Amino acid sequence: MKVFNRIGWVAVMIPALFACDNYEMPPIIPQTGSDISNPVEGTEIVLIKEGAEDEVLEFTLTAADFGTQGTSRYQLEMDLPGANFEDAVAFGDSDSNFIEVNVAELNEALLAKGLAFGEVANVEFRVKATFDQPMDPIYGKTLTLKITPYDAAVDFPVMYVPGDYQGWDPTNPLTVLYAENFDNKFKGFVHIIGGSREFKLTEGPNWDVNYGDTGADKTLQRDGDNIKVAADGTYELNVDLTAKTYTISDVKRWGIVGSATAGGWDADTPMNAYDKATHSLKITTDLKAGEFKFRANNNWDNNYGGSNGTLTSGGDNIAVASAGNYTITLYFGPEGIATYTLVKN
Repeated sequence: MKVFNRIGWVAVMIPALFACDNYEMPPIIPQTGSDISNPVEGTEIVLIKEGAEDEVLEFTLTAADFGTQGTSRYQLEMDLPGANFEDAVAFGDSDSNFIEVNVAELNEALLAKGLAFGEVANVEFRVKATFDQPMDPIYGKTLTLKITPYDAAVDFPVMYVPGDYQGWDPTNPLTVLYAENFDNKFKGFVHIIGGSREFKLTEGPNWDVNYGDTGADKTLQRDGDNIKVAADGTYELNVDLTAKTYTISDVKRWGIVGSATAGGWDADTPMNAYDKATHSLKITTDLKAGEFKFRANNNWDNNYGGSNGTLTSGGDNIAVASAGNYTITLYFGPEGIATYTLVKN
């Protein structure tokens, strides 16, 4: 019986081995991305401010091929050379082979990327193609154009942050987060000082579409519970509205430090007052003739200096010409924009 069993197992395994030898891998379906056929590589475009709100640039696309029947949709992505489209700005959403880009919107996006107006710069574009079936998007070849933006104030998309700290006012244009890459990702500083320390997020200057966090798990739900922080101070908020997620930084407590202040260069003098009207921190204090800077949490990881009301991270010491009683304010706007006032009383 033992010999018979062994022979039986051999008989079973032989066809299985042959079956493995004859196994064929499934065919790989070739896919082709959508490319930009017009304008062509290296085209120079000078954006004109007059009438820009009504003018468009037309991009002609080749058809993407996902290797199966269905409908493709296209978005145009823009970024600067070397950025690998990691923070790409998207334009259009079309199922045709044309995408129109508003000139004013393109100009805003270029300035937000840090390009200087009036100067020609290389700008990269590519097409993102998606499919009406659960398949990964495919991307076409990168096209580089030479574009000169015009001078304009950048009007970033914003998300409002009403809360107890500012009177639950969703119309306040200063208590907002900015989508600086026009990518539905918003960030900014909020001074949450006093009251219940609760707040919410709204898409507009009203309560029509508002978000909270039911469960306090850093995910957003429409009409969800109020979000609350544990301590008074300044917080950096980052909101991904597409993913409906958010993060809150550790608390920062800002103060002034320097030879002109009571604590010298060793200890911050706290800026504990919050001005709701200007969304700024404020302090009224006696200063000596000397210098000071703005610093958070009694260390130099976060410090600002400058002159003439403009601040930069790690900037120069701010001069105080004569001793006296002063009122000082500190304001944060979009990333890279920080200002102050220094007024002798």
